[in-house]
Amino acid sequence: MSTADLVTAAVLFGPGLAGTAAYLTTQRGWRTDTAAVRTVLAESAAHRAADGGLPPQGGEPAPESLAAEPVRLATVLPFPTTHRRAA
Repeated sequence: MSTADLVTAAVLFGPGLAGTAAYLTTQRGWRTDTAAVRTVLAESAAHRAADGGLPPQGGEPAPESLAAEPVRLATVLPFPTTHRRAA
């Protein structure tokens, strides 16, 4: 194998190897974060189960029934209907 072949291989595969190392490092951190999030969610679920299934501080009230009539949010202007000809 010549020096040119080694340089070519380093140029072609070097960025991929560096990117793989960075990717694996982030995956390791992601798994740690995911484990911490799952632990907190499990503790929260256990706490809610002990409190009768309600969210902390009573949570949001139930939504009221939807209005039967839609409410207009803005004034609607009519679109001009005049026809223009191409020049």
